[in-house]
Amino acid sequence: MIKAILTAAVLVTAIGLACAAVLVIAAIFMSVKENEAEKKIRECLPGANCGACGYTGCDGYAKALAESKNGQVKTNLCIPGADAVSHKISEILGVEFEDTVEQVATVRCCGDCDNTEKKALYSGMETCAAAKLIFGGDTACAYGCLGRGDCAAVCPHGAICLDDGIARVDARKCIGCGLCAKACPQKIIYLMPDVERQVVACSNKQKGADAVKVCKNACIGCGLCAKNCPTGAITVADNLASINYELCTRCGKCGEVCKRGCIRTADYSGKHRQKSAG
Repeated sequence: MIKAILTAAVLVTAIGLACAAVLVIAAIFMSVKENEAEKKIRECLPGANCGACGYTGCDGYAKALAESKNGQVKTNLCIPGADAVSHKISEILGVEFEDTVEQVATVRCCGDCDNTEKKALYSGMETCAAAKLIFGGDTACAYGCLGRGDCAAVCPHGAICLDDGIARVDARKCIGCGLCAKACPQKIIYLMPDVERQVVACSNKQKGADAVKVCKNACIGCGLCAKNCPTGAITVADNLASINYELCTRCGKCGEVCKRGCIRTADYSGKHRQKSAG
C-alpha cells in the first residue's frame, strides 16, 4: 500500500516537473520582446484611458507611438497629459516637441430650474441614460440636460456638478479627457480649446416659437449673432447657432447682441492652463 502511494507521488512529481520544464522552454522561445520605448511612454501617460488621443486607451497610444515611423503618430494627442506629457514623449522618441491644444468640456444647455420645467414625473433609476429611455426624458426640452449626473459620475477630477437641475463644468478642474461627453446620452457636452471665451449654451433645434415654449433661454435661430460677427465665425443651421472657433477672434460681440442670453462669455481656462499660469 505504501509502495503504491510512493509510486503515485513520484509519478505526479515527475509529470509536474516535466510540464514545468516545457512551460519554461515555451516561455523562452515564444516570449515577445518588450519594446522599451513603449514601456517608457506608457509610464509617462496619465492612465485616464479616455480615448481622447483616438486610440484604445493609454496602452494603444503608447504602442502606436513606439511603432511609429517618421513621426506618423503625433506626440501631442494626450489631452489630459497636456504639454508635460508631450515633452516627455518627445524626449523618449528623440523627436521635436509638439504643443498640445488643451481642451475643456462645456455643457451646451442653459435650461436650469428657472428657465425650463418638467413635462412628467419620473420614477426610476436616477441616471440620465435610464431617464432618456422613458419618452426621451422628463424635461420639457427634449434636447436639454437630464440633470442626473452621468457625466459627473465618470469625471476623474470632480470637475462636474449638478446645479439648478443641470450639469455644470468647473473649467479650472477639467483636464479635457472627454469621458463626460461620451457618457452624456443627450450628446450636449462638447470639448473645445480652453482659450475660447464664447459658447452657445443651447442644443435645441426646434423652431424659435417652439423652443421658447420649453426654455426661456433657448436659441431661436434668429441669426442676430451671425449678422454681427465680424469674421463670419457664427452660422445658424437647424434653428441653432454654432461657432467656428478657427474663425472666432473672441471679440464677444455675439454674446452682447444675443437677446436670448444663450451665448455665454466666460474664462474657460482648463486645469492645465490654470496650473501653468499659477
